[in-house]
Amino acid sequence: MRKPNVFRDTMRRGLLLGLVWLVLTAQAQERPPVPPTPAEVRLRSFQERMARLERSLVRNVPFRSIGPTIMSGRVVDIDVNPDNPTEFYVAYASGGLWKTENNGISFRPLFEREATMTMGDIAVDWQRGIIWVGTGESNSSRSSYAGTGVYRSTDGGRTWEHLGLAETHHIGRIVLHPDDPNTVWVAAVGHLYSPNPERGVYKTTDGGRTWRRVLYVDENTGAIDLVIDPTNPDVLYAAMWHRERRAWNFVEAGPGSGIYKSTDGGETWQRLNVEGSGFPTGEGVGRIGLALYPENPQILYALLDNQYHRPEEKKEKRALTKEDFLEMRREDFLALSDDSLEAFLREHNFPRIYTAQKVKAMVRRGEIEPRALYDYLTDANRELFETPVIGAEVYRSDDGGRTWRRTHEAYLDNVYFSYGYYFGQIRVDPSDPDHVYILGVPILVSEDGGRTWRSINEENVHVDHHALWINPMRPGHLVNGNDGGVNLTYDNGKTWFKANTPPVGQFYSVAVDSAFPYNVYGGLQDNGVWVGPSTYTFSYEWYAEGRYPYERLLGGDGMQVQVDPRTNDIVYTGFQFGNYFRIERKTGRRISIKPRHKLGETPLRFNWETPIFLSRHHPDILYLGSNKLHRSLNRGDDWETISGDLTRGGRKGDVPYGTLTTIAESELRFGLIYVGSDDGLVHVTRDGGVTWTRISDDLPQHLWVSHVEPSQHVESRVYVALNGYRWDDFTPYLYRSEDYGQTWTRIGTDLPYEPINVVREDPYNPDILYVGTDGGLYVSLDRGRSFMPFYEGLPHAPVHDLVIHKRARDLVVATHGRSLYVADLEEIQQLTPELLRQPLHVFAIDTLRHNPTWGRRRAVWMEPDTPVVRIPYYSREAGLVTIRILTEDTLLLATRVDTAEVGLNYPVYDLTIDTAQVAAFNARRDAKAQVKAADNGRYYLPPGTYTVELVRSGAVARGTLVVRAGDRSRFSSRFEPYRE
Repeated sequence: MRKPNVFRDTMRRGLLLGLVWLVLTAQAQERPPVPPTPAEVRLRSFQERMARLERSLVRNVPFRSIGPTIMSGRVVDIDVNPDNPTEFYVAYASGGLWKTENNGISFRPLFEREATMTMGDIAVDWQRGIIWVGTGESNSSRSSYAGTGVYRSTDGGRTWEHLGLAETHHIGRIVLHPDDPNTVWVAAVGHLYSPNPERGVYKTTDGGRTWRRVLYVDENTGAIDLVIDPTNPDVLYAAMWHRERRAWNFVEAGPGSGIYKSTDGGETWQRLNVEGSGFPTGEGVGRIGLALYPENPQILYALLDNQYHRPEEKKEKRALTKEDFLEMRREDFLALSDDSLEAFLREHNFPRIYTAQKVKAMVRRGEIEPRALYDYLTDANRELFETPVIGAEVYRSDDGGRTWRRTHEAYLDNVYFSYGYYFGQIRVDPSDPDHVYILGVPILVSEDGGRTWRSINEENVHVDHHALWINPMRPGHLVNGNDGGVNLTYDNGKTWFKANTPPVGQFYSVAVDSAFPYNVYGGLQDNGVWVGPSTYTFSYEWYAEGRYPYERLLGGDGMQVQVDPRTNDIVYTGFQFGNYFRIERKTGRRISIKPRHKLGETPLRFNWETPIFLSRHHPDILYLGSNKLHRSLNRGDDWETISGDLTRGGRKGDVPYGTLTTIAESELRFGLIYVGSDDGLVHVTRDGGVTWTRISDDLPQHLWVSHVEPSQHVESRVYVALNGYRWDDFTPYLYRSEDYGQTWTRIGTDLPYEPINVVREDPYNPDILYVGTDGGLYVSLDRGRSFMPFYEGLPHAPVHDLVIHKRARDLVVATHGRSLYVADLEEIQQLTPELLRQPLHVFAIDTLRHNPTWGRRRAVWMEPDTPVVRIPYYSREAGLVTIRILTEDTLLLATRVDTAEVGLNYPVYDLTIDTAQVAAFNARRDAKAQVKAADNGRYYLPPGTYTVELVRSGAVARGTLVVRAGDRSRFSSRFEPYRE
């Protein structure tokens, strides 16, 4: 009998268990860690949030918008009044709905307090004044947020009614019946990051009270476009789109994609792109846009994202390509001429240390194989940028969709590249069937039915186009929406006007410097990196001055920013996939500082928003994350890699994955560094990268680590935010550790179902945390046990980043859709348990400088100058509060009444003396110091120190108001440069 081999059997069992673990791990990564959050949970959570708002102690904390506006944000739809084209609506991807009534000179927001602000499509019944909004952007980009269905307003956007379809998440089109206001069709794209059946074409005949799904293909195929025959509303055409997005890959085409036609009002449908129809079918059919010529509805255009590969073209070989090295033998490599190899190395930007002779020597010694040159140039973006797809194609049917022909012979290069999922809009001029527009990276027009095309992407027009309205009454009048806002032209694109006054920038990040006043920096989606003053207020004055207050530092998609606090001149920032620079603002010098792997090493993987971090211990030390952590001791000139791979190792796909997403070094200890990854890992080093410990095993797995926040008060304390957005999981994952991440406690369990993007600890009060989610901004006064929403001045926009300016005590909020906001934290930071027990408390009141022009008119046609000052106070109970202004010797000068809410209150005092008290006040003053009535008949406080007394139900609190002598007046020292 054979003796048992314990070692061998143990090894076999170990290998078997290892294989099982690998299989289970792979399957787990394919499936969501938890099921997608049901829409009903999100909507119920929103209602709970609004109820909690009524009890929020910080609901009145004022936030002020500091822009910017000029670069704008992504537009997804435009609806223009055909009878008065100076009136139109603009829907922004994550900035809500805005309306102009003066041709884009100014706008006002209409949709900013609902459960979501992300727009998919809008439709306006101009005759009846009814606005329909389909929420959830359909462009399927990295920040295409899920909506909550369909909304309708019957009062011009003042109020909104939710009409269902919340589980659709993303809506591509809303079509209104031309005669029956109760009949509406909706093209629903469905979930972005998970399969679901709530997608396809929906129809209502009772004004949205009930919906029926009338066209469905499968759980991965949704409706992306829908057009109606204006002469026969029973005829509709729908474009269906197969798409599957994961954090690591995007399948943007499939056999479910196609064009469907209904001749009975959407009750039944017939597929048009079948074999023999002339329109492509099968796996390569991607997103489709449709346009119907209204004067002859038999003419139908389709814009296709064709994901089939182009046939290989035989080209005369003139130079080495990277593919040449894939299978090249050593002897063939060594036989290459030095000149041709040197030309290849320089053309592909190899570091100068790699010369032809040095690389040959490395191959000769066996240090690398020839394939290493291919591998060196092959990063995680290869499948995204180097896949030779056919791309954009235009097809035309002249028989109502039965047969099709491609309108052009040549490829439409550089319109879609390989990411046609981001585009898909086509329009035909209502007065000319051969006059066609397609929207991609540029906007192209054809005047011969699509045979030839030319760009009208002239100066002053951004790229990446998503919306276009053509005036049926005035040829050449277009209103265009793109990633840079709204443009108007009256000469068919020869010249354009930019209509960018709404603050709808999509910020990824925000940073501040130490200047006085301080400046704010931020990176935006497709709009580069900008810097501007923290004191910015919107004004048209810059048109006359010739210089916008914000300055662009860099193009591309703007990413994270770090500023050297010693001079405020050196800025570290970049664009997507780790392309970072050191910028010297005074000289304009820009130096690339992206770390590079060595020849023979596996290429580094960089996240779309690659994280960087400037050490607070020495500002020459910079950290940057790929799938490893890199450190530079000399401002990015040289890099050392201080970790191995801190991710799960990446995954095959056309999106870089297995990358670091967040870096933070403790302000209390040099070399105590935390990093998080997009595949759910958190690591810590306490010795500057010599050793690393994975500390995420007890956290939920396979989620995006959106932020790691080391405490500024306790060295061992750290906070982590996880984000399930890329699994359609909206759970707020927030954790705290008191022991460097060895054990974790979940906090923020009362936060609404909105994925968390950022958590910041207050630098002065260790119990206060600020959290930014995809739905707004929240604060905790008890270290995360409970949270309260902010409200005053803040829309329900996604908050991507937060930064606290310590000197100014300001919170700067970067929203992805409504630009930047600032709030003063001085009162919040004092909300300790002891203060909260007080019945009434007055905080420090801003010092003002007296100005003799108060109440006076500079001209008869001008309004008088009127000062105001906020009186911040806390009230433990709601009710009427009497505010009394007294001299230092208790002479009553003014009485006001404020309706206090529980928490912080900010009533405004206009610095006037009650008329009945003027005589008594003047009796105590010299003849030359008598207070006289201003032009508006009011009496204003002269320089001096005054007591502010608040009384409510027997409780009394007192503060001090100082009006200093001077010749200028500022509203508030909360505008940081004027703080005294």
